[in-house]
Amino acid sequence: MNDRVIVGSLGGSFGVHGEVRLKSFCADPAAIADYTPLYTEDGRAFAQVVLTGQLKNGFSARIDGVVTKEDADALRNTALYADRAVMPPLSDDEYYYADLIGLSVLDTGGATLGTVRNVMDHGAGDLLEIAVPGATDTVLLPFTAAAVPTVDLETGRIIADPPDGLF
Repeated sequence: MNDRVIVGSLGGSFGVHGEVRLKSFCADPAAIADYTPLYTEDGRAFAQVVLTGQLKNGFSARIDGVVTKEDADALRNTALYADRAVMPPLSDDEYYYADLIGLSVLDTGGATLGTVRNVMDHGAGDLLEIAVPGATDTVLLPFTAAAVPTVDLETGRIIADPPDGLF
């Protein structure tokens, strides 16, 4: 799925007429409808997405092929992906989460700290979840310019300057 980027997820039915709950991960949440077709991990494609209303954590929407409440409920917790080619270009200091996952993390001295396992955003800023070699627990590194001065996608590594005592 390297040629696709996660843009949202489905949260099951909204009402009884086949509408779905749609959570957007896009910078402009309503733009998710512009990136069609949207795909599931198993390759199912939704050629049309029509946003029908605003909800607390997303939208209500109609998507092609979903006509009943049961159809919508069957899609609960389904991630949606868009082709990279339809996504807007990023500035130099912006990254898709999918591009960061799997990168090696080194400190400023070149010592390996671990590998990016996940990227999280709980509202106060992005965090890199780092899997540390030989440890069962992961470390959460703030994804800020101070803590992560360099991201090099070409070489597949991140240079980090973590706060003292984090690792």
